[in-house]
Amino acid sequence: MSTEDIILEKIIETSNNNITITDGKGVILYTNINHWSVYEHKPKPIIGKSIYELQEQGILSPSITAIVLKEKSPIQIMQNTKTGKIIMSTAYPIFNDNGEIIRVISYAFDQTEIRTLQDQYEKLERKVKGYQTEVEELREKEGALYRSKEMQQISKTILRLANTDATVLLLGESGVGKSMFARKLHTQSNRRKEPFIEVNCSTIPLNLFESEMFGYESGSFTGAQKNGKQGLIEQAHNGTLFLDEIGELPLSIQAKLLKVLQEKKFIRIGGNKEQRVDFRLVTATNKDLEEMVQKGEFRLDLYYRLNVIPLSIPPLRDRKEDISLLINHFMKLINRKYKTTKKLHPSTYEILLIYKWPGNVRELENLVERLILTTEETIILPNSLPANIIGQAKTNRDDISLIEQFIFREDHNLKSVMELVEKWMIIKAQKQCKSTYEMAKYLGISQPSVIRKLKKYKNTAEAEENN
Repeated sequence: MSTEDIILEKIIETSNNNITITDGKGVILYTNINHWSVYEHKPKPIIGKSIYELQEQGILSPSITAIVLKEKSPIQIMQNTKTGKIIMSTAYPIFNDNGEIIRVISYAFDQTEIRTLQDQYEKLERKVKGYQTEVEELREKEGALYRSKEMQQISKTILRLANTDATVLLLGESGVGKSMFARKLHTQSNRRKEPFIEVNCSTIPLNLFESEMFGYESGSFTGAQKNGKQGLIEQAHNGTLFLDEIGELPLSIQAKLLKVLQEKKFIRIGGNKEQRVDFRLVTATNKDLEEMVQKGEFRLDLYYRLNVIPLSIPPLRDRKEDISLLINHFMKLINRKYKTTKKLHPSTYEILLIYKWPGNVRELENLVERLILTTEETIILPNSLPANIIGQAKTNRDDISLIEQFIFREDHNLKSVMELVEKWMIIKAQKQCKSTYEMAKYLGISQPSVIRKLKKYKNTAEAEENN
């Protein structure tokens, strides 16, 4: 052995880094054996061994030298060892004058502690997000956001389901409050201290969907983060994964999601290690998934997995009892947010009560914020409302105006006015309801009373016709 070889061997042996040098065929020439403890519990002498042999034994997983010999260029990868450590390896080829690789120098750095700290930080960050969600939920509870019987029943069902892991599918138009109920499922469950990960499937670009959902290892593709990235499914571990707009989920991802739901494990992009995951799945959509299944746009097997407990949330126009409550809630909330004291004029309030709200709760909240921010006066008058709301309100009030003109005549006393109002209410209920039972509920009286009043006003109408 030459003096230069002895010096080189001593430098490598005493180095604080794991340095290994192989020849052009992958046979180890020099290495600092002590640092191989990161690869094996009891490192054995490896001088003269082939890196391909070590790779087959699972000691190098994978061998960076083997990759360099194949690619003929510098490489950096993350390795998983038998001892459970995570190693960042970098290797460089050395060429002779003929362009042949004669040596490969590799360096290995133990990243286990750094990765552990990173994972702990990410876990802590997810918990903080979970606590923030819980705080938001508690703030919402300062006042109930619904009083209608339909919403109260849904709320009771949510509470019954909270401490189970049953998959819930929330159905309803956009803006009805599906996200609110998904959060309620989480904050009332035994997973409340773990993360609540909300994913809007309609906002993630198709080419990024897989990497966002399942994560990736370092170097998996151009532009990937150096240390890899946790996917949204991994972030939801032990918590709740809420997939909003599930109808927008690409078919290719539907198959992968189904596999995760069945096996409770997944593999990051660019990785080869299966990771177990445990989460509660809640989904929501405003689409008809059954129709999508028939058109081949949604997997039937996934649909059955999701449709375990479907809950339909009615639109705001069908639960008018909640409108006034929501108006007051958002006025208070947004005034507090912007440190203002705006109020609605009674006529403005009345218009908002009879508006149909096609955008549901979200539209109502956005409108209240818009009115508070754009109206200069403290009292918000009807002329501050959008033209479409005023127009719809005018149409809805036409029948009321005719009734008012008919009722408030000088020749009508209290008894006749009361009868006219009662008759008008009975006729209105008859138009809107399908049965006398529904009419009774609508009017707040008993079903026999409805039948008596229908008969009374029918007889009155017949008598007027005969006269």
